[in-house]
Amino acid sequence: MDCIDEPYIVREGYPFIAAAAFLALFTASSGLTALSWLLLLFTICVAAFFRNPHRALPADSRAVVSPADGRVIEVVRTGADSFLGVPGWKISIFMSPVDVHVNRIPASGTLVRRHYRPGKFNVASRPKASVDNERLEMLLKTESGLPVGIVQIAGLLARRIVCYPREGDRLVRGQRFGMIRFGSRVELFLPEQVEVAVKAADRVKGGETIMARFPRGEFDEQTLPRPRI
Repeated sequence: MDCIDEPYIVREGYPFIAAAAFLALFTASSGLTALSWLLLLFTICVAAFFRNPHRALPADSRAVVSPADGRVIEVVRTGADSFLGVPGWKISIFMSPVDVHVNRIPASGTLVRRHYRPGKFNVASRPKASVDNERLEMLLKTESGLPVGIVQIAGLLARRIVCYPREGDRLVRGQRFGMIRFGSRVELFLPEQVEVAVKAADRVKGGETIMARFPRGEFDEQTLPRPRI
């Protein structure tokens, strides 16, 4: 399944792109040629940050896809006192400023809890960012009742977490649900029953890379609707 109905530039970027383009045109009309070229390059960089490339979801209905683009910096086991409330796995992804910053739903299910927590703005790749930084937590339940957690974490440059879904919404694997501006961290929490398919230092793509697989017979995506943009 391809997410082909989405715009290539997300709407959150329109005001930033328009402002940068206006400055480039204004300086060009004022005769400040060198500055206008720099601002044109800056406009292109801003547009690239808000890019939303189309992604092909894996055919395997058991697959849990990456919620973000970036580099896996941690794959660890968690206890019953974790965000999920049951033993499981935490997979942390660092998103640099040059990565795609659109976030996608890793597995189809219902959003049962959504919670914002204020915090600090440490460098997102550092371990303390996982505990101290500003974040938005989402807990999903699949059709079979398995929990899936997604945590958007602000970083040193990221001062704005965008998240659309509300509690009770039914979400579909690969669906775009938000983004973080500008450089950040996303953590994926999965129950211990899954088969983890990535390791630290792996590069991943949101909505495309398989992070883990649910147990056989536990999950059937065919019963859920297609992504709605």
